[in-house]
Amino acid sequence: MTPYYPPEPFRIKVVEPIRLISPSERIKAIKAAGYNPFTLKAEDIFIDLLTDSGTGAMSQHQWAAIMEGDESYAGARSYFRLKDAVDDIFGFKYFVPTHQGRAAENILAAVLVKPGNFVPSNMHFDTTDANIRARGGRPTNLVIDEAFDPANQHPFKGNLDLVKLKAFIEKTGVQNIPFGMITITNNAGGGQPVSMENIKAVAALYHAHKIPFYIDAARYAENAYFIKLREPGYAEKTPIEIAREMFSHADGFCMSAKKDAIVNIGGLLALNDDKVFQSVSNELILREGFVSYGGLAGRDLDAMAVGLYEGLDEAYLAYRLNQTAYLAAKLKENGIPMIEPAGGHAIYIDAGAILPQIPHGEFPGQALSVEMYLEGAIRGCEIGSIMFAHPDPETGEMVYPKLELVRLAIPRRVYTQSHMDYIAETIGKIARRADQLRGYKFIYAPELLRHFTCRLEPL
Repeated sequence: MTPYYPPEPFRIKVVEPIRLISPSERIKAIKAAGYNPFTLKAEDIFIDLLTDSGTGAMSQHQWAAIMEGDESYAGARSYFRLKDAVDDIFGFKYFVPTHQGRAAENILAAVLVKPGNFVPSNMHFDTTDANIRARGGRPTNLVIDEAFDPANQHPFKGNLDLVKLKAFIEKTGVQNIPFGMITITNNAGGGQPVSMENIKAVAALYHAHKIPFYIDAARYAENAYFIKLREPGYAEKTPIEIAREMFSHADGFCMSAKKDAIVNIGGLLALNDDKVFQSVSNELILREGFVSYGGLAGRDLDAMAVGLYEGLDEAYLAYRLNQTAYLAAKLKENGIPMIEPAGGHAIYIDAGAILPQIPHGEFPGQALSVEMYLEGAIRGCEIGSIMFAHPDPETGEMVYPKLELVRLAIPRRVYTQSHMDYIAETIGKIARRADQLRGYKFIYAPELLRHFTCRLEPL
C-alpha cells in the first residue's frame, strides 16, 4: 500500500523551468561527460537527485533575511544572528561558520588528525573519509551489522555497534584515536537514523576513554524527527528539544548547512575545548576567512540562521520524511530493491541486487546511474565501489564496500508527487531489462574523491 503523501506545508511562489531533452541528446550528453553524471550540464537534467546538498528551495523568510545581510568583514550583525541560533539549538561554547561541511571537516582533521591516527564512526561519508585520509589518518566504520541487510526493518540502522567500538578502542589504543564520530543520519548507509540511546552510549564509551566525541550533523533535524517517531519516550518532545539533547552528549560537531539548514551554501564547526578552538580559529583564518564569516557572505549567515529553525519545523519534517517514504513505496511497486525502511533525505537503490551480473570492479552503481539518465534524464549518485573502494594500506589489495548503491537524494521543497511517480516509473522500466546492462571501466580517476571527476567508458 502506497503511504499517504501529505500536502506540502507551503505554496510554490517562484518556479524554475526544466526540460526533458531527447534520447539522442542524452546519449551525446552522457558520452561527453565521460559517463559520469557529476560532469553533466545541469540544463540537460530533467529531475536532479544527485544530492540534497544546497539544492533545496529557500523560504520567503530566508530570502528576506538575505536582504538584511551585513557584509562587514569582522563582527557583522549577521554573525551574531547566526550565533544566537547556533547557541540556542546546539549549545556549544564555541563555533565558527565555514563555506560548507567539507571545510569544517578539513579544519577538524587538520587540527587533530596525525599520520597513523584512526577515527571511528558508524560510517564516514565521502568528504569526511577523504579529509581524514588526506591527513594520513584511517577512517573506520563500525556501524551495526543490520545496516548491511537492505531488507532488515531495524528502526535505527545507523547505530554504531558498541561491541565493535569497544574492541576497536582496545586494539587500536586511545593514543591513536584523536577523536571519535557518529554521523546523523547515516548517509553512507542509506540515510538511516541513530537512536538517542545509541548516541548516549557511544558518548559514554568515548568519554570513558577520554576520546573527544564529534557528531557529523548534516541531517540532525531529520534524525531528531526519526527519534520522535520511533524511540520510546520521545513522542511528546519537539524536534528542537530532541536536537538539544543529542548535542548535549557531544564535545563538538561539524555539519554542512546545505542540508537541514536548507541553504545553498554554508557549514558549521562547533566545540567546547578552548585550546582546540584556538587552533581551529587559526586554521579557519588561514583557509576560509575571519572567524565571524568563515568564507561566507553576511547574507549567507542570515539565511542559515533562519534555515536552522525551518529545518526543525515539525510540519515540514513530516512532509519531508513522507515524501521519501512515498517514493520508496512506488519503487517497491515496480520491483526495485532498496535499503529499507526509507531514510530521511534519500532512497538507496540496491544496484548490486538489480545487476548481479556486474562485479564490484565494473561498478554496478554507475551502470544503473548512467541508465537512469539515458532512460529518463534523471541524475542520481553512485554510492559504491567508485566512491568507497580503496587499496588496503597494508596489503595493497582493493577493499570493496559491502553494498553497491545508487542514491536518489531528494532536494528540499523542490519536487512534487508527480515527479516522484515519474522517477519510479522510469527506474521500473530499467529494472525490467536489467540483465542487458554491462559495467564500466576507468579511463581517468584521481586518488581521492574520484567519483566527482572520474571519466569512464562502457565495457
